[in-house]
Amino acid sequence: MQTDAATPAPLPGDAPSPGPLVPTRDERQWAMLCHVSAMLMYVTAIGGLLAPFVIWLLKRDDMPFVADQGKETINFQITVLLALAASIVLMLVVVGFVLFWAVLAFHFVVTIVAAVKVTEGVAYRYPLCWRVIR
Repeated sequence: MQTDAATPAPLPGDAPSPGPLVPTRDERQWAMLCHVSAMLMYVTAIGGLLAPFVIWLLKRDDMPFVADQGKETINFQITVLLALAASIVLMLVVVGFVLFWAVLAFHFVVTIVAAVKVTEGVAYRYPLCWRVIR
């Protein structure tokens, strides 16, 4: 067995290196709240972006899982708002009416999926998401 000079070979009895950290129950709940609060978009247009943003700002330094999922939620809400704006413009040529409802249905379904996944402790990545905040 050949080892790199910079990396010493593990000694017998050494503990294995820890894998990815499992988020705590509080982290999972706050991350789920980030995703579910995006549903405020259906009550107020900007509420779906504002609520996850506030949660992310409050918890990002203390909870890495919430920081990651908060950014993901905010990025998806920005993407959805841009898609809805584009569909409103496209309503001039009729196709926007179908696109508008398709975007809302897609938003609803993947937001529920995201909330379920983070409750299980799995970091969720939204499909078709423009990641503005890194």
